[in-house]
Amino acid sequence: MDIKTLSEQYAAYSQRERLEAVFRDFERVLITSSFGTTSAILLHMLAKIKPEHPVYFIDTGYLFRGTHMYKDQLARMWNLNVVSIHPKRNEHDFTRVDYTWMYEPDSCCFVNKVMPLDKLKAEHDVWISGMTGGTTDHRKSLNVFKASNDILRFQPLIDMSPEEANWYRVIHELPEHPLEAAGYGSVGCVQCTQKGEGRAGRWVGFNKTECGLHTYSG
Repeated sequence: MDIKTLSEQYAAYSQRERLEAVFRDFERVLITSSFGTTSAILLHMLAKIKPEHPVYFIDTGYLFRGTHMYKDQLARMWNLNVVSIHPKRNEHDFTRVDYTWMYEPDSCCFVNKVMPLDKLKAEHDVWISGMTGGTTDHRKSLNVFKASNDILRFQPLIDMSPEEANWYRVIHELPEHPLEAAGYGSVGCVQCTQKGEGRAGRWVGFNKTECGLHTYSG
């Protein structure tokens, strides 16, 4: 089945039905989570459908303490099978000494986010992303499925607007990321995250709105 047909088929489902369907239709399914401000939506659905499935958390070495606390909170609350992965120590240390994020944030993302996931991607057929839609032009252009160079991308929440995402969190009483109350609409690495509504606080001063996981994947 081609990507267009697959996207049209899944677009007719609810977001939760899409997640149920992907486990039915594919055998080797990869799930990652940043445990950011909207991550709880996908993880809440997963906890209802397949809580034992591994959720890979990329610990870049630059994350807020609040993000680690949030990860532990959600994993404990929903009995999630969270597996942390890390960049290679020498490559990460180079970005730390070089302050790579200050002049080339894409390269820093590549070393600390993209490369640690390469081996896992090679072992799976489809990769689930918890991205919600409507926050950037890039996200507005995406479909439920996206063809990539090395793996099929699946974005079950991509047509969920920020308002719908907020309603989901309210209705299901999902806990907030600890930094939301402090004014962080989106949370990534410490050096590349400031306070701001939506994604306005990410990579301020650069022509960049998405982390390397979403831009290096074809």
